[in-house]
Amino acid sequence: MLDNNQLLRFTTAGSVDDGKSTLIGRLLYDSKSIFEDQLQAIENTSKKKGLENVDLALFTDGLRDEREQGITIDVAYRYFTTPKRKFIIADTPGHIQYTRNMVTGASTANVATILIDARHGVIEQTKRHAFIASLLNIPHIIVCINKMDLVDFSEEVYNKIVREFEEIASKLLVTDVRFIPMSALNGDNVVNRSTNMPWYQGAPMLHTLETMHIGSDINKVDARFPVQTVLRPQREGYIDYRGYAGRVASGIFRKGDAVTIMPSGFTSKIKGINLEDKELDEAYAPMSVSITLEDDIDISRGDMIVRSNNKPEASQDIEVMLCWLNNSPAKPRAKYSIRHTSNEQTAMIKEVVYKYDINTLDRITGDTELKMNDISKVKIRTTKPLMVDSYRENRTTGSIILVDDATNETVAAGMIV
Repeated sequence: MLDNNQLLRFTTAGSVDDGKSTLIGRLLYDSKSIFEDQLQAIENTSKKKGLENVDLALFTDGLRDEREQGITIDVAYRYFTTPKRKFIIADTPGHIQYTRNMVTGASTANVATILIDARHGVIEQTKRHAFIASLLNIPHIIVCINKMDLVDFSEEVYNKIVREFEEIASKLLVTDVRFIPMSALNGDNVVNRSTNMPWYQGAPMLHTLETMHIGSDINKVDARFPVQTVLRPQREGYIDYRGYAGRVASGIFRKGDAVTIMPSGFTSKIKGINLEDKELDEAYAPMSVSITLEDDIDISRGDMIVRSNNKPEASQDIEVMLCWLNNSPAKPRAKYSIRHTSNEQTAMIKEVVYKYDINTLDRITGDTELKMNDISKVKIRTTKPLMVDSYRENRTTGSIILVDDATNETVAAGMIV
């Protein structure tokens, strides 16, 4: 049985006019996840436009208009719930100049939904979105082959697009890809099964999202606990209490576990695990808890508690796949703040190894300037060691951001290789 509190995050990506807004609108409308007043307003607007049916794209286009006028909404998030699951949709723009927005919206997603217009098939934009989904190690991809009503619900057209996309996927590190033929406008295979495509035996989109197994998406093997703060309550009953609070990044911690504190290398055992006033026997990702140890060790924010038999690499030199997010290009050998879990250090980009041509997926060497939306492999040096895993193994301890100290802007996001 599925836990109806389980949260699934998915991102929507597609070319302009692939029907992304209509698809999100149809999901919300048919799953009855829209407030009455919202629905009333959109029905009224649709009537004023002279439309017979509700214009589903209106559910998302208000925010998109603001975004395209340069207003600060880079990624529009929508929330909805069904009896089986809670969902967060990250709606990212389709234009090529918004690569950084897709990286931002997809960075925490369990599922990437990639829309393809059935009339046009796989285009350059589709390859780009598949590449970014693969780069961000999104565990599941749903390819929504939309506008099937405009190709007479042809199974042949659908099969051709499936073959084209599978050819791309075979070159990328993507394991779970599912294909759904649909018409978002008419509701075929979005929430309800389509009668127009009896040849399609799979489930509609909402059922796929509700039943997809995402429990194994979190790394349960490598126990990592970045310390956010030290708790010293100094009140009755807690005079000698020293707890280390934070969120379990991955793995499982149990009372009695032998642990090592990094980067110092001191060892101890877990004495207790607390969640508010409750004492727990174990804690696992992504729980926020406080941990007490049997020994009094000097631990502060940015340190990491790990199991002694399974440690991350402590390194000042890291290789990162970096997406440059800022309007201003990277300054050669400039210093930035690097943020990794709860650890913050000063860092410098030592070398740009290569950049990706986001359209052809070719590697470009010799071009060392990092401009907005560029995705490149770089070497970074930090002032003190970071406790890192590769992003493929651990999305939490394998990701970093770079911040410009002068403006406090996040200038880049990266995946540790």
